[in-house]
Amino acid sequence: MPKILIYITAKIIWQFLFWNTDYNENRAHVHVGKRGTEHLCKIWLEPTVEVAQQGDLTDSQAKEVLAIASEYREKLLQQWTLFKQGKRVRMITVKKTKKK
Repeated sequence: MPKILIYITAKIIWQFLFWNTDYNENRAHVHVGKRGTEHLCKIWLEPTVEVAQQGDLTDSQAKEVLAIASEYREKLLQQWTLFKQGKRVRMITVKKTKKK
């Protein structure tokens, strides 16, 4: 279950990851949740970024992670390609601070 992106905000630490069973899926996607999330949100990365399954996230949380996935789409797709090739993926950490 490789973590791909850790996105840290003032309130939540979002974890974007691939499941090991995703190796068998052809359509690029990522699973997203925060600590304690039992049912993760699934986001398609292609052909467009969209929520496949909302999981335990609220509507506003799903909207937030969708925006993050859109912003980092190219990097997530690069990691998907490495993952599918059986190569090592690299975790990206982003700490988002409030603008003054």
